[in-house]
Amino acid sequence: MENPNAPHSSRRLSTFRLILLTVVSVATFVALSLPDALRPEALPLNAGDVSPRDFQAPRDATFESAALTGQRRQAAAESVPPVYSPPDPAISRQQMERLRAALDFITLTRADAAASDSQKHADLASLRDLQLAPETIDSLLALADARWDTLRDEALSVLERTLRGVIRESDVETVRRGAPSLVSFSLNESEAALVSGLVQPFVTANSLYSLELTEAARQAAQDAVEPITRSYKTGQTVLRAGEVVTEAHIEALQALGLIRSGSQPLDLLGKAALTVIAAVFTGLYFYRRERSGFLYDSRSLLVMAVMYLLFLAGARLAIPGNVLLPYLYPLPAVGMLLATLFGIEAGILISIVTCVLAAYGFNADLLPYYLFASLCGVLALGSGRRFWSYIWAGVAVTGAGVAILAAFRISTGDLDWLGVAQLVLAASGNGFLSAAFALLGQYFLAQSLGLATALHLLEISRPEFPLLQYFLRNAPGTYQHSLQVANLAEQAAEAIGADQLLTRVGALFHDIGKAKNAAFFIENQAPGQMNTHQDIEPEEAAATIIRHVTDGVTLAHKHRLPRRMDDFILEHHGTMLTRYQYNQALQKTSDAAKIDLENFRYPGPRPRSRETAILMLADGAEARARAQSPQTDEDMRSLVRSVIEYVQKEGQLDHTMLTLRDLNIIVESFVTTLRGSYHPRIQYPAAELPAGEPLATIPRK
Repeated sequence: MENPNAPHSSRRLSTFRLILLTVVSVATFVALSLPDALRPEALPLNAGDVSPRDFQAPRDATFESAALTGQRRQAAAESVPPVYSPPDPAISRQQMERLRAALDFITLTRADAAASDSQKHADLASLRDLQLAPETIDSLLALADARWDTLRDEALSVLERTLRGVIRESDVETVRRGAPSLVSFSLNESEAALVSGLVQPFVTANSLYSLELTEAARQAAQDAVEPITRSYKTGQTVLRAGEVVTEAHIEALQALGLIRSGSQPLDLLGKAALTVIAAVFTGLYFYRRERSGFLYDSRSLLVMAVMYLLFLAGARLAIPGNVLLPYLYPLPAVGMLLATLFGIEAGILISIVTCVLAAYGFNADLLPYYLFASLCGVLALGSGRRFWSYIWAGVAVTGAGVAILAAFRISTGDLDWLGVAQLVLAASGNGFLSAAFALLGQYFLAQSLGLATALHLLEISRPEFPLLQYFLRNAPGTYQHSLQVANLAEQAAEAIGADQLLTRVGALFHDIGKAKNAAFFIENQAPGQMNTHQDIEPEEAAATIIRHVTDGVTLAHKHRLPRRMDDFILEHHGTMLTRYQYNQALQKTSDAAKIDLENFRYPGPRPRSRETAILMLADGAEARARAQSPQTDEDMRSLVRSVIEYVQKEGQLDHTMLTLRDLNIIVESFVTTLRGSYHPRIQYPAAELPAGEPLATIPRK
């Protein structure tokens, strides 16, 4: 584990975090984008092409069809007939005035006595509004004045009645042909023909085509068309191989994500934005949760990043184009696995980020399906201390998945019971696979990378574990001391919210190195046995004592203990001095400057976590209590505080993130636990037996 407070190490760790976050962000963007380019169905497909394969809906989908809605609206607009304005009285009056002017000119021409017949003939032929045939002119000039006046009035009457109706441009010829039917039957046939000939040229359209009204009517017809929605069930064929592709096919395939849409740059921009949000969220978590132990271990961060990317990439490749595989894919396993390795917080954090990114752009129910299944699995599993925890976690994943599927599928009303049953089976498989991946993954990572998982810690803390048996047989006194320290440290860790299981197991093995030279340590020497410390030089004795740290690491590696155990073995003495041997050396020389302090100093490092710091304090407190046997709680509390003050004075707690509140809680926890082991006992007087009476005959009271 990195030292989080050492200046150079802190800068290196911060740089490592930044680089790792950047690399993971880039890899996340690639994972979000690359599958679209790799899938064959993502190749462009245009209207008019022949479909190269069958396309089936990967999910239930309902969407508004712009293509079909547009076609229907276009048909509705085309069905609207042209719209004409109402009959315009001004047009009718204008035509009446023109006819009246023409008739007045004919009347004047007929009455002109000075004009010859040829002149009158020529004048009538020159009328602009009337194109009169020569025989018609002859008939007009031959009429008697009374008959002309009758024809004149009848012509005006016929035109007026004709123009009172609605006449459109397309109807003008029809209306003109119908003018003779309006002539009074009191006129003879030739006179009726003259009237018709005078009226017909003045019949014109009085109701004109209105572009504005026509466009408004067509727009109203389009607006009246409701949007057309299209629905597809999971597995339904959208387009068959060999079928000619239409715009409606293109639209459906794009809506279902089976082909690329035309807005690919916008898709990439959206994925980039989501990647940035995920990176910022994760970075803020790192910044705010600085007491999380895994944040200060570069190897833990790397393992977390690799697991996250593997499961995210797998999801982005497995989901597109598949119906059941997305619901079977064990995405909850990543959160459950990391929860067993680095704690529930880490599992929840990665679950949220992974689920949001994995489900982006796919079926609406995938995000809640993955997210709730993952969170329920993580919370049900916890630290994964028992095999049954994984079983219950798998059940929780299945239950959450089925509940989400019920919420999204059953509520639609249009049920496909076979499809629902298949999805429920997929959700059940998801729970089983997630639990299995988490169990096998934590075992593999614990064994190969030396990570401390709950199951592994429980396994190595069993009394029959070979290394503990070796410890008990070779150094029984140190073994009993380690048990007492483990009890002390475990209770204190629980009190301040540290990892109590890790602390207990670390305490069990912290002095394992003494088993290689057990007789040298006082707790393993029989009463009356010669003290070997008195027969050798202080430097040699100190070296032998200090060597139990490196011997412990050697034994830990030999028996494949988690690498985290190295921290407990190396850090439980930190960089403190072997004070007894150092004082011996001082007594043997008059010049303290000649003594090399490094010969009496443990190699360290100083404790770098709350758990190893608790072990250091528990180790010192138990040894002092065993040596001094305090009789009262105040004596016990004073002893514990003196141990903590000495360790603080030596700077051994500078890198542990322990607070003053934590230290006060640790003091009270130590006092409570030590009280049970070193409480005062009644001194019983020696029993005197009655003379001549054996012990067995003395009655019990």
